Amino acid sequence: MTTRRLHLVVFAVLIAMGCSTCGAASVPASGAVTGQVSDSAGIPQIGAQVQLLRPDLSVIASVYTDASGWYRVASILPGRYAVKAMGAWFLPSLRENVRVRSNTVVNLTLNTLYEAMQWLPAEPRSGSAQKDDWAWTLRSAANRPLLRWLEDGPLVVVSEDGGAHPRLKARLVATGQEGAFGEDGERITAAVEETPSYSRELLASVDFAPDTVAGVESMLGFRQDMGFAGSVQSVVTVALHPEMEAGSGEGLDEAALRSWETIHLGDEFEAEAGSDEVLARLSGPSPETIAKLQPFAFVGWRGSNSTIRYHMATLLPGAPDSEETEARSWLPALSARNGALAIEHGMHQDIGWERRTDRTGIAVLVFEDRIDNPVLEATSRFAASDSEAATVLLDPASGLLHAAGPRFNTAGIEASFERCLPGGNQARLSYANGDALAVPGPSSASPQSLSLAQALAGVHPRRAQAYSLSLSGTLDGSGTRWRASYRWQPEDSVTQVAPFAEEAAAPWLNMHLRQPIHLRRGSFEAILDLRNLLAEGYRPYLLSDGSLVIFAQQQRSLRAGLAFNF
Repeated sequence: MTTRRLHLVVFAVLIAMGCSTCGAASVPASGAVTGQVSDSAGIPQIGAQVQLLRPDLSVIASVYTDASGWYRVASILPGRYAVKAMGAWFLPSLRENVRVRSNTVVNLTLNTLYEAMQWLPAEPRSGSAQKDDWAWTLRSAANRPLLRWLEDGPLVVVSEDGGAHPRLKARLVATGQEGAFGEDGERITAAVEETPSYSRELLASVDFAPDTVAGVESMLGFRQDMGFAGSVQSVVTVALHPEMEAGSGEGLDEAALRSWETIHLGDEFEAEAGSDEVLARLSGPSPETIAKLQPFAFVGWRGSNSTIRYHMATLLPGAPDSEETEARSWLPALSARNGALAIEHGMHQDIGWERRTDRTGIAVLVFEDRIDNPVLEATSRFAASDSEAATVLLDPASGLLHAAGPRFNTAGIEASFERCLPGGNQARLSYANGDALAVPGPSSASPQSLSLAQALAGVHPRRAQAYSLSLSGTLDGSGTRWRASYRWQPEDSVTQVAPFAEEAAAPWLNMHLRQPIHLRRGSFEAILDLRNLLAEGYRPYLLSDGSLVIFAQQQRSLRAGLAFNF
C-alpha cells in the first residue's frame, strides 16, 4: 500500500509539472526595454519621461529616467513597438519600428528645434511656405533623424531601426466650398506620397469637381536629396478650367513647371536657384496663349542662431495659407485686361536678417518690388454676353472675377516675431510697410453708379501698413488641430502689402480646424476652413447697367468636408 501511495504521489507530481510546463509554453516570455536618454552633447537627462507605444502610437506604459538618465520598461510581450522620450525645453524624440524579443536596448537623444533643423534638407523658399501636415516626411540621404508631425500630436524628432521599409501614404478628401475663385462647389482631391528610397520623395495629387466634365487640377512633385550637398526638386502642375471666360474665349488651361536646386557649402552657406516656366491658354474663336520664364534665387549665410539672406523672385507666391499638396499653390495668379490674359509677376529683391532659437524666432528685411498685372478680385453676377464681363477673367460658378490692375513700384520693410507657447502652441506677429493698390470711392452705404472701366481706372497705389497675428496648436484630449489668423490693412487697399511675403497670413479673420476621427485602419479628419469671417474690406460699385461689383482683397468663403488618410 505504501508503494502504491508513493507511485500515486509521483504520478501527481509529474502531472502537475507537465501542466505547468504546458501552461508556460502557452504564454510568451516577456521582455524589457531599457536605455539611456541624453541630449545632443551626451549629457544624461534626469527625470525625462519615456513612453512605450503601440504601432498606432497609443501609450502602453510610461516611466521616468533615473539620476543617470536610464529607464526600464519591464514585462513586455514580444512584438514591434515605438519608444518616445520627452523632456523640458526639448522636442520629443520618437524611435519607431523597435522589435522587442527579450531585453532590448533603445537609447534616445533629445534635441532642440534648432539642432534638429540642422539635420534636415533645405525646404523650398518659394511657393507655399507652409507644408500640409499630411505630407509630414523629410528624409536625408543617410537616414538621419528627421522631423515629423504626428497625426494627432506635436512635432517630434523621429528615427527608425535598420530595415525599415519605404513609406507610401495616400489621402482622399471630399469637400464642398463657396466663395473661392475657380474652386466653388464640390471637390474631390486624391494625393499620394511615396518615399521609394531615403534620398527620394514623390508627391502627386489630383483635384476635380464631380459635377463638371473637364475641370481638373493635378500636381506631380519630385525631390532628390544629395546629402550635405543639397537637393534637386521639380514640380509639374496642370489645371483645366472649362468654365472660365475672358473676352470671346471660354475655357482656361494652365501649366507650370518649377525646378530648383539647393546647394550647401558647409554649415554656414546655402544657395538656391530655379525658375518657373508658366503657360496659359484661353480657347475661343481666336485662341490666345501666353508663356513666361520666371527665375528666382536665394543666398544665405548662417551663424550660430542667425541668418543673413538675399532673395530675388519674379513670380508671386501662391495664395496665403495654401498647402503645397494643392495644385493651385504652384500656379501663377491670372487675370485679364480688356479681355486678354495677364500673368501677375514682377521683380522682387530683399535683404534680411533672422534669428531663431528653440522657442523664438525674429526676422527683419527690407524689400523693393515692381508688380506687373496685379490681380484685383471682385464679386458680381454678370451675364455671359455682358460687355463689362468681356473685359475681365470671369468664373461664372462662383460669380468672382479677376481684373488686371496698374503696374506699380514699391519699397518697404517686413518684420516678424514667433514664439512657442505652452502645450505645443505657436504664435506669430508680423508687420509690413509698403504700397498696395487702393480702390477709392463710396462706402457700402452709398454705392456709386459708373462703368467697370471707370472703376478700374480709379485704382491707384498708396502707402499702407499691415499687421497680422497667427495662432496655431492642438487641443489636448480631442486632438483638434486649429489655426487662426487676423491680418489688418486699410479697407480701401485690395492688394497685399509686401505681396512677395512667403509666410503672410491671409487677410482679415480666418479659422482652420481639423478634427481627427480614429479608426482601426487609417483615420478620418473633419475639415473646416473659414476665410474673412466678418466680410471686411469690401469696396462696392453700382455699375451703370445695374450690376453690383464688390472689390475685396479676399472674399468671404467657406470650405468643409472629410479627409481619409491611409
